[in-house]
Amino acid sequence: MSGGEALLFWVLAPATVLGALGLLFARKAVHAAMSTALVMISLGVFYIAQDAEFVGIIQIFVYSGAVMMLFLFVVMLVGVDASDSLVETLPGQRLFAYVFGLVFAAVIMAGLARVDFGDPVGLAGVQEEGTVTGLAREIFTRQVFGFEVLGALLVISVMGAMVLAHHERLTPRISQRNRSDQTVASQKWLSGRPNPGVYARHNAADTPALLPDGTPTEESVPRVLVARGQVASVTSFAAGTDAAYEAISDGDSDEVTLMERDPSDADDTRNGSSDGEDAR
Repeated sequence: MSGGEALLFWVLAPATVLGALGLLFARKAVHAAMSTALVMISLGVFYIAQDAEFVGIIQIFVYSGAVMMLFLFVVMLVGVDASDSLVETLPGQRLFAYVFGLVFAAVIMAGLARVDFGDPVGLAGVQEEGTVTGLAREIFTRQVFGFEVLGALLVISVMGAMVLAHHERLTPRISQRNRSDQTVASQKWLSGRPNPGVYARHNAADTPALLPDGTPTEESVPRVLVARGQVASVTSFAAGTDAAYEAISDGDSDEVTLMERDPSDADDTRNGSSDGEDAR
């Protein structure tokens, strides 16, 4: 092993082990997926360093770049419900898992202890036909049984995931017409809910809109902000609005007072103002 390969091993090997431990002990699905991606990328670099470029590139592009990214997209789109019950519904499930894990580890260790690796022939002798040809010959001749069993297990796991993700519908499906009929029957927000309030000094989604009677409505604010208690108070913005209304009201009252006077006085006032303009 050259100095570069030794440095690569001692840098990526601990990262790979830490990624595998993160996959086992991570509490969030996103963290587990990122740990798995770290392991796959590190293995791909190891393959490339051992002159198995095809396997390394497939490991990085297909598994890390496609499968894990697809898993992350599904987690982000569907989401993970934090309110899932952690109570074991099957009695003895945890004990059975521990026993099965110990038995499986013992079987694996016994099998590895009986393996005869033989004399090393070197990469040049193994890959004399080329990396792709050698890999295909190994998979479809000596390892064909294990390859087919692994493929069957993957298909079964996909079908199991589909069955576990399926939920029986307990209520009839509500169509768009049914929702429209329910909205009309409720006689509430027939034309749609109001948008968040827009004020002279504030314009954000956390500000409730004002109804025609001047009262704020929290239904105009997104439900997420209402649940978090992040709805802004309109009291601080009401002062400027009240002042504007008072100014408008004062102007209207002055005009009404002028119109209630004697029309001749109003005409004299208008004529006096026009004479003053002519004089200027």
